Amino acid sequence: MKKLIFFLLLLISTGIFAQKRVETSIDTTKNKIGAEFKLTLKTSVDTLSKVIFPNLKNFGALEVIQSYPVDTVKNNDRYELIKRYGLTQFDSGRYVIPSVKVLINNKAYQTQSIAVEVANVQVDTLKQKMYDIKDIQPANESIGNWWKYLLGFLLIHIIAAAVYFFLRHKQKKKIEEEVYKTPIEKATSLLNNLEKKELWQKGEIKEYYSELTDIARNYIEEAIEIPAMESTTSELIAGLRAASVRKKMTLTPETIVNLERVLKQADLVKFAKSKPLEFEITEDRNKIQKAILTLDSSIPVEVPVEEDVLLNEAQRQKQIAIQLKKKRRQNIITAVATVVFLLMATTIFLMVTKGFDYVKDNIIGHPSKELLEGEWVKSEYGNPAIKIETPKVLVRTDLAKTLPKEGLALVKEMQSFVYGSLIDQFYLMVATFKYKQEGQVDLKKSMELYLQTLESQGAQNMIVKQEDYETKEGVSGLKAYGTFSRINPMTNDKERVYYEVLLFSHEGGLQQILILHQEGDKYANEISERVLSSVELKQESR
Repeated sequence: MKKLIFFLLLLISTGIFAQKRVETSIDTTKNKIGAEFKLTLKTSVDTLSKVIFPNLKNFGALEVIQSYPVDTVKNNDRYELIKRYGLTQFDSGRYVIPSVKVLINNKAYQTQSIAVEVANVQVDTLKQKMYDIKDIQPANESIGNWWKYLLGFLLIHIIAAAVYFFLRHKQKKKIEEEVYKTPIEKATSLLNNLEKKELWQKGEIKEYYSELTDIARNYIEEAIEIPAMESTTSELIAGLRAASVRKKMTLTPETIVNLERVLKQADLVKFAKSKPLEFEITEDRNKIQKAILTLDSSIPVEVPVEEDVLLNEAQRQKQIAIQLKKKRRQNIITAVATVVFLLMATTIFLMVTKGFDYVKDNIIGHPSKELLEGEWVKSEYGNPAIKIETPKVLVRTDLAKTLPKEGLALVKEMQSFVYGSLIDQFYLMVATFKYKQEGQVDLKKSMELYLQTLESQGAQNMIVKQEDYETKEGVSGLKAYGTFSRINPMTNDKERVYYEVLLFSHEGGLQQILILHQEGDKYANEISERVLSSVELKQESR
């Protein structure tokens, strides 16, 4: 039975140690800025195994400056493969070399993660050669470049004003169309305008014939009162002959024939791509004009009664009102377009002179900037109270769910207050703890546990810098700051976050202040500075 148990234990231990196929080591865990860490990965395999070590440019926040060739040591029927990497970092702090994958026969094995520290290089001012401070240099008395900005600003507004008046004049000229008293006046005027366009001279023959026949059809529809615009050429001619009989018009057959020829010629141009000669185009135009004049002169003149005169005048006034309404609407459109143009011109000017960030932050808007420039609140939070000035009132929250049960059992009283959430652009938390057992709290150990908590909540590749901190009243504490990476759960994008943590051991308890915001947010940096500079610890009333 003892042999059986021993054999089982031997199998279990063999299985456990067999999983550790890759050994991870480093020559030193503490080094100076820019110095080389030598990371070593070692594995032992048989002669037929295939091993692929990672080929990375960075191990976490550490840069790979040298990837050394694999060393091979033969040991009986096995090979010991040793791969070394030269790593470095040019910023002080505490870093973690993360676990990476090594493929052995296409099976992945994880290496161990290792924590390292990078320290600043101490400068010996006694040996370093010192130089005198330079004398004050006279300032350059040039007038600067402000006149260029002023000239550009004036130029943009002059161009904008010129465009505005041009559009206004053009719209005014367009909308102030004459309200013609009779259809013949309208047709004659439109024929003259058509000739001024010189469409057929520009090769736009189809457009020319289309407008020419539309003028004739529109006149016939208004003056003789038959549906000329919707009728075919044959229907139009038939309707014209019937109307001439009905209205007792003195029309000659030649007039109707000439009009029909021109309309059919226009149909060929529009639908059969026919191209008349220049003299034919001129003749067709003259035939249309002559036909319109003949038709107008053949319409019997009726002496209008007084009611008809009043009705015509009312219609004329109605047309004028419609035109005025149309004019006002177009004036509004012109004014809006001008304002939009001026806004765009001003925005472009500001982008050229001050940059896109200035326009984005001051015109489009920036959440952190609005928070910074809002109305701040100074209040007390927790027990013993922390006096602090914040851009918004902090809201009470419960941290009991986030703390481990072992730590929660030691806490006598706990209060926490926050603004925002962990995934917002700016997050602020103030928390106070009083423990059941009184005594001085080890701030360095508390800070280490606090940073480990951030890592457990998704912080990766954390860069840590620590320094002693002292409030204006002389209360000492510990400050940690730096950056870390995290995955935004809303967008699934990787983002870099700047953090600041303040810890105080005051009145037998622990006071915490945490600030998180996106790296590179200058307005959030100003908020952090203002918040932290306002921190005061209130003495507990006894």
